[in-house]
Amino acid sequence: MNTQAREQSLGKRVVDDLYLHLSALTALAPAQAAQRQRIEQALQRLPAAGQPGQPHAPNVAKLNLRTARLSLLAYPDFNEAPFPALSASWVFADDPAAPPSLRSYTGSLNPPILHRKELMVAPGHPGRETWAALTASAEALGLFDDTTPIGFALNWQRLVQRKGYQLVGGALMPLGNQTDDDADAPLQAGQDGAAVTVQRHLTALVRSGLSAPVQLLIRHALLEPATGFFDYGCGRGGDIAALQAEGYIAQGWDPHYAADRPVLPAEVVNLGFVVNVIEDPAERVEALQRAFALAGRVLAVGVMLAGNDIGGRPYQDGVITQRNTFQKYFSQAEFKDYLEQVLHQPAFLVGPGVAFVFADKDWEQRFAAGRYRSRGVASRLMLARTAVRREPRPPKERIAKPLRLSKEAMRLAEAKPALDQLWAQALDLGRWPEPEELDDLPAMLLATGSLGTARRMVASQYDPAQLAAAARTRADDLLLYLATQQFAKQASYRQLEPRLQRDIKTFFGDYRAAQAAALRLLVDSADPAKLMTACQQAAEQGLGWLDGQHSLQLHTDLVERLPAILRAYVACGLVLWDAISEVQLVKIHIGSGKLTLMEFEDFDLSPLPRLKRRVKVTLRRQDYDMFEYGSAEFPKPVLYRKSRYLHEDSPGYAEQLAFDEALEATGLLGPSDFGPPAEQLDTLLEHRRLGITGMALVRSERIPDLDQPCGQNFTYRSFIECGETQQRLGIRNLPLNPATYNALYDLATQILDPVIDYFGAIRLTYGFCSAELGRHISKRVAPKLDQHAACEVGGRKAPICDRLGASCDFIVDDENMREVADWIIANLPFDRLYFYGDDRPIHLSYGPQNSRAAYEMRGTATGAVVPRPYSRAH
Repeated sequence: MNTQAREQSLGKRVVDDLYLHLSALTALAPAQAAQRQRIEQALQRLPAAGQPGQPHAPNVAKLNLRTARLSLLAYPDFNEAPFPALSASWVFADDPAAPPSLRSYTGSLNPPILHRKELMVAPGHPGRETWAALTASAEALGLFDDTTPIGFALNWQRLVQRKGYQLVGGALMPLGNQTDDDADAPLQAGQDGAAVTVQRHLTALVRSGLSAPVQLLIRHALLEPATGFFDYGCGRGGDIAALQAEGYIAQGWDPHYAADRPVLPAEVVNLGFVVNVIEDPAERVEALQRAFALAGRVLAVGVMLAGNDIGGRPYQDGVITQRNTFQKYFSQAEFKDYLEQVLHQPAFLVGPGVAFVFADKDWEQRFAAGRYRSRGVASRLMLARTAVRREPRPPKERIAKPLRLSKEAMRLAEAKPALDQLWAQALDLGRWPEPEELDDLPAMLLATGSLGTARRMVASQYDPAQLAAAARTRADDLLLYLATQQFAKQASYRQLEPRLQRDIKTFFGDYRAAQAAALRLLVDSADPAKLMTACQQAAEQGLGWLDGQHSLQLHTDLVERLPAILRAYVACGLVLWDAISEVQLVKIHIGSGKLTLMEFEDFDLSPLPRLKRRVKVTLRRQDYDMFEYGSAEFPKPVLYRKSRYLHEDSPGYAEQLAFDEALEATGLLGPSDFGPPAEQLDTLLEHRRLGITGMALVRSERIPDLDQPCGQNFTYRSFIECGETQQRLGIRNLPLNPATYNALYDLATQILDPVIDYFGAIRLTYGFCSAELGRHISKRVAPKLDQHAACEVGGRKAPICDRLGASCDFIVDDENMREVADWIIANLPFDRLYFYGDDRPIHLSYGPQNSRAAYEMRGTATGAVVPRPYSRAH
């Protein structure tokens, strides 16, 4: 490798992004002076370290070599941590007057992390050899075999949960009952109005996990091991068996599988996927009312939702399947209305096809307030605290001495489990819990003597700033709940459940002050300037995509983490459209007083989900407009750059980000937020020899038409029919392996197109060589080395040339080919270059290794031609 290539290797290259530690700026090659100047100017535009908005000083620069986009990154533990975590990034616009946009990762549970640090520093850096050894060990263990998920600190801990849903015809459906896919099978009974014997018991599903309604009961803390649970219409008893195995008090009854069991009241009752299999509408109502009468606290109801193709034959208000089972399919809105009409109680939609109806009004209030309650506050605060705490250096080895603890230290050590539990509960509530709120008061008293003592011990051992932060979050949660109550008849203070009363007293002093603060929150949520400030704060925390001064768009799971003013804005919109469980994205329109709710097909499973429904709520007019997609006139648009609207803590974020970056690198999307229409995307990707498999953008496995463009200047036929022997003999010379076409595309786009852009037209003299063509060429060819066979395989199914890639010979007429060779060596990422003379074609290849090896073919006294290292002209 020549000196210039060696100098330019400084820095870590990830696709088009170059990562460089700032300590290595002075070691950059003279050819990179412009890049160094750009980074130094960016550093001057930052506020001083430690100032507001500047929690850490940047120490790494990230420069996109294709778009010239520059980011400065802060890794506080760069030298200490083997894989340091990103704490902040500043992205610089092309306009030098525009301030950089800040993105903080301080509170993130899954921040991006850094690998291969040794590549980012200069050769003399003291830690370089140690880091290189760590990288070599990681490679030996296969840790870098799949680089998609490794870029985030906690990505390996992503929780993969079965939610109890399945995808049917492009819609998310609860895995509730056994249905049939064959809608055209003959009925066994009931044709032309004849009586139908419905086999209800055949819909009972053999479950391998908890059903969706039961999972949601547990998730919302309505069902705990000590809570009585009764499954009305339990089928084969899968939920009961699974709950009992986990220590829950669970019983059930079913008219077919458990008819001899008693029907018992319980605090929590489940009517899971029963209503929709009863063909008699009157009996359906009775079953719902009987189940609700058994519930002391809450009834969970699950039904099947209508999809694109529900199957079956019409019967009553549903369908009969080929197995003579009945199914009544609901829409989400119809389901809510039906429950409220039958039970005369509010129904809370908590998931697709799942609702809760409360018999206990205190629990209803607690649940309603809990819907605006941020989840995981205690764990997030404690994990964030752990993440920023540095581990002390290990002491030098000394002769061990007996460790003596004081009585106070021993007492603290013995009480620590109880104190940890008290602290976690205090953080969850945002205040000190009352005795009746403690999970295990006797154990607390046994460990500490009294609750007052326990509080004093906790106050001396734990960070009070965490409790203050939790209190602010819980006060915002409570304000949000009280703000939404402004749209309904407000309960008096005495009618509030006890925990709400305690929260109001702790956070606001009295009910009147709390209501006044809630009203101010509503007023503030109509102020565009305050909305803009809150949207900027949210975007800095990775909560959504801020589109200039116009809007903030994010996933619904992130709404609870927004500033209170934005949560209030969203809540006001949902007063008019209470179907958030079907929605994946929300858009907060900052200046127009509108909220857009978007529902997509396959949002979690597809990297490019399609929009099914868009609801635009106008808060000022208290009205909404709904737009349905899927017709010929209004096809379903594709959502591009989905990772923008997620958070690095979100499940599947790493895979989605990798896909988005790969698609962005194709140049298909351009600067607009909108990419090509869905019907054009596949063709455009194929022209770049790409395809989508699962959540990844992969190389195409199709055989293209020979006249399809291969880069900007050629077709695939250009490389297949350019050789003198092929043209003279008319050999078909067709590649059989799709990977060969991919290699030819790479050769054209990465090597030949840039050469043509710089020098003008070139003439191909030799391109792809199949095994058939190779049999007719005997002089000065080396099929196992020259890469003219690209990725084709031989008789033993092994590659003809192990180097893979592809090669061609070409000449630029009226140009000195040494000048062409010099320019290629200085500017392009080639694999092998063979120079034959100033007026002779150059052999050039591009492949996986891209070794940048250049040779000059020189004649010897015996007439042989041998390769010698190429020397550039000066």
